[in-house]
Amino acid sequence: MVKIGNIELPDFPLLLAPMEDVSDPPFRALCKEQGADVVYTEFISSEGLIRDAAKSVMKLDIYEKERPVGIQIFGAELDSMLQATDIVAASNPDIIDINFGCPVKKVVSKGAGAGILKEVDLMVSLTRAIVERTDLPVTVKTRLGWDHDSIRIVEVAERLQDVGIKSIAIHGRTRAQMYKGEADWAPIAAVKNNPRMHIPVFGNGDVDTPEKAMEMRDRYGLDGAMIGRASIGYPWFFKEVKHFFNTGSHLAPPTIEERVEAARRHLQMAIDWKGEKLGVFETRRHYTNYFKGIPHFKEYRTKMVTSDQSEDVFAAFDEVLAKFGDYQFV
Repeated sequence: MVKIGNIELPDFPLLLAPMEDVSDPPFRALCKEQGADVVYTEFISSEGLIRDAAKSVMKLDIYEKERPVGIQIFGAELDSMLQATDIVAASNPDIIDINFGCPVKKVVSKGAGAGILKEVDLMVSLTRAIVERTDLPVTVKTRLGWDHDSIRIVEVAERLQDVGIKSIAIHGRTRAQMYKGEADWAPIAAVKNNPRMHIPVFGNGDVDTPEKAMEMRDRYGLDGAMIGRASIGYPWFFKEVKHFFNTGSHLAPPTIEERVEAARRHLQMAIDWKGEKLGVFETRRHYTNYFKGIPHFKEYRTKMVTSDQSEDVFAAFDEVLAKFGDYQFV
């Protein structure tokens, strides 16, 4: 059993990574249904929260069916992060997660996200203050370091543990790498194998097959896997990993009917939560993966990602089911 504070999780839990404009309530609900053990919100700007910015506040929406759920915040100013912690705690999540890993320039340029990897002492003091501010378990998501020459992740993880975090998720790239090249899980294993570490250490980056999840567990000895890009438009990934762990065989891929139904529910939930315009727009990124591998599909995908009216997208789903209903995925 793996525990984040007092939250009990199964052996080698699968966590849905916090992803901007992806891990919203509709998508989290689908992933939870398909086996995600912990889900995280999109990252939320501490500055946006304390200014009561509508987009930031909306991201605080969580629902009972998705627990345990973590709300992730980012920022570099102590007062703002502490105020944001209070606001987040009032939303009653199970976990507060701190983003020390986002590599995007607009975040890094403010010293937040992965930008704080250049200021480890600040990273540690900020984390200590947040831990002391709340009774909720505090976790951290970060990267190996700022660049290859500044990787100190074993030391960093130990220091963060010592100020009270309850788990750490590490993406196996530096900020300099962004999302290029292959994720290196060896330094994450070094964190896990540090005899002074006693909190769960989760791996993140390039877990895009059940075999890779098993390698992260069996070869690298990590406590769980945080799944990001492999789940976009494919919430079944969590279920497929668990099936592979239990049986050693691959679960049959979802049928066209199952994919259309998931896409339809996803869009409807997004509209119900965000409204027609945003619901249609922000669900587009998922359609390529929902229907990946179907030959001669471009015409239908184009309709899905260019239509501004939900009725046109729902009509495209109907057309796909009618034309490709007998298609067999392998």
